Order: sequence, then structure tokens, then C-alpha cells
Amino acid sequence: MENQQMNIELVAALQNWDPFQLGEDFYETEIADVLMSMRECKTSLQLAEKIQDIYEFSFEEVLDIEKCQSMASHLFFIKNNASCTI
Repeated sequence: MENQQMNIELVAALQNWDPFQLGEDFYETEIADVLMSMRECKTSLQLAEKIQDIYEFSFEEVLDIEKCQSMASHLFFIKNNASCTI
């Protein structure tokens, strides 16, 4: 999977998540921040904590870390599958 396709899948996963039920087109800034954070996070737990911080900063509400962990794991799954080539 090429990098552009991977990014499309990552964005789609984050849009579909919609943690505050505001509509999937409502999170452009947060999605961009999460994608940038993926570059520096080595584990899904690190990414989950970043996701929690990003959304808390924007919405002044703390997301459950388990929900963030689930999304982080899903994002790493997409990323890892993109880097596997046959």
C-alpha cells in the first residue's frame, strides 16, 4: 500500500470514529494532529495518550483512555499493514 492510500485509510478511520458524535467532518484539525503524532509515537499506548490530549485540548472533555487505545491500535494496524509488502 502506498503512503497516500495509507493516509486516506487513516483519515477515514478517524472520521468514522466521531468520539463526540458531532459528525465525521467536524474533526479536521484533530485528525491532522493525530496523523502528525503517529510519526513520533512508537507504541499504541503513546498514541492513545496523544489522542486523548489532542481531543481534550480541542473539546475540553477527556476521552476514555480505552477508547483512545482502541483507536490507536486500529491506526497502528493500518500503518503496519501499509508497510508490509509482498
